[in-house]
This record gives sequence, structure tokens and C-alpha cells, in this order.
Amino acid sequence: MAGGDARGRATILGRFVGRPAGRLFAHFLRESRTAAGIIVWIGIGIVLAIIVMAIFAPFLAPFDPNTKVADPETPPGGRFVMGVDRSGQDVLSRIIWGARVPLAIIAVATTISLAIGLPIGLLSGFVGGRLDRILVLVMDSIYAFPGLLLAIVIAAIIGRGILNISVAIAIIYIPTYFRVIRNHVAAVKQEPYVEAAIALGMPRRRVIIRYVLPNVAQSIPVIFSVNAADSVLTEAGLTFLGLGLPPGIPDWGFDISLNWQRFEASWWATFYPGLFILILTTALTFVGEGLNDILNPLLRKKDFKAKVEA
Repeated sequence: MAGGDARGRATILGRFVGRPAGRLFAHFLRESRTAAGIIVWIGIGIVLAIIVMAIFAPFLAPFDPNTKVADPETPPGGRFVMGVDRSGQDVLSRIIWGARVPLAIIAVATTISLAIGLPIGLLSGFVGGRLDRILVLVMDSIYAFPGLLLAIVIAAIIGRGILNISVAIAIIYIPTYFRVIRNHVAAVKQEPYVEAAIALGMPRRRVIIRYVLPNVAQSIPVIFSVNAADSVLTEAGLTFLGLGLPPGIPDWGFDISLNWQRFEASWWATFYPGLFILILTTALTFVGEGLNDILNPLLRKKDFKAKVEA
């Protein structure tokens, strides 16, 4: 009798557990020609172009970004496509080299926040009880602070530098991963295949990794891209306030901070760095919002219902 019960549970387990990540990727490919899919591809294309620009900066930049190449505030034209800033440095060269900073901070900050927020979100949602209440209280306390204000406080304590700024930004985004993952896990653990795995005596760690994590992974790309867009703005804000990078490192936020007071005399030195911050942020937002429209199961159900009713 016990053997038949175990086989029945195993059948339930095999019926419900598939490869959600693979199915979601196949669904994304099917939806890639829709409006949401086109938006995602536009965002990905822009981000890849900026990544290529950052990688090949030594070959693409016409001048050394930290060298005076002309009279200060030379307007755009001729050799200086985007003009020269108040320090006599070529704006285009600083734009190209400056792409490396936000991309590096995106990579480090989102990796740190994902590496911390994902496991504690899985643990909190699956285990529940007192541990869940404590973690929710801590994360809600961090989440309650305005993000930029908290980043300013952390950056003022730990100092300047790409790694320090990345840590400051990562801390404010850990609760985002935690809250989304924890809520998703709390729902997934009620599914029959998870209950069957637990009833079979499977270790909790294996249940989480094998059956829970693949089903909550669909939330990660959306959170990642949205937080990446926010981190660009946060880094620019910190640098503008003098809490970002040390002088000498080309950065879009630093260039705005250096030249904004001379906007009427040399608008280009502020306009172009701000424009590229806007472009990168918008591209990452396109990716996040498009993926959310495609991968969000609630939106998929609404779209299916609308098609059926039509």
C-alpha cells in the first residue's frame, strides 16, 4: 500500500514538474513579434550597442578622455562632434569611455543584490514561521527608506569607488528581490508537485533547488532589468552629489556635475551625458517592461481570455 502511495505521488510529481525556464523561453520566442517582444528587442539592441561602445572605447574614442584637446567650451563641429567641455576635454570621448562605469556598476550591483536577495527570499518563503517574520521585518525596514537617500548614506560611510558604489546600490535593491521571490515561493510551495516531493521525504534543499527555484526564476529577468535601469540613475545621482567616483574616471554623472552650472555657455557638455543616461535607462526599462508583459502569467491569462472572448 505504501509502495502504491509513493508511486502515485511520484506520478503527480512527474506530471506537474517540467522545465518552466525552457517553456518560458519558448513562449518568449513565440511572442517576440508582438509589440512587447519588439520593445524587448529594441532595448536589448541599444544595451548591446552601448556595451560594444564601452568594450572598444580605446579604438572608438577620437581623443584621450582626460586630456585637454582644445579651448574650453568649444562648440560642436569639425573634429569635435559633441563639442568640448569647460576643461577642454572632448565630450564624445568622455561619453564613449564613460559608458564603462554604469555598465560595471550594473553588473556588480545587480549580481550582489541577486546573490543575496534570491536565496534569502527562497528560504523565507519556503520555511515560513519566525524566520520569515524576522526577514520580512528587516527587508521591509530597508525597503521603507527612499532608495537614493539610503544610497547616499551608505556611500558617505564607505567612500567612493566603483565597488563601494555598487555595494551601496546593491543594498537598496536586495529587498526588491527578496519580496518578489518570497511571495512567489509562498504560492509555489502550495502546488501539488512540491507537496508530493516533501511527502516523499526529499530534503528541503533539493526541493527548493529542483522544484521551487525553476518556477520562480521567471521573475528574475524582469527584476534584474528594472533594477539595472534604476542603478544607472542612482549612480548618476551619487556621482552628481560628489559621492560617486574619484576625479579622473570618465563618467556621465560626473560630467553633468562638472558642467551643469555652465549650461547656457556650453549646453552640449551637460546635454549629451544626460542624453546617454536617458538612452541606457530607457533601453533597460524597455527590456524589463517587455519581459513583464510576455512572462507575467497573470497578463498571459488576461490576453488569452481577451482572445477567447473576441
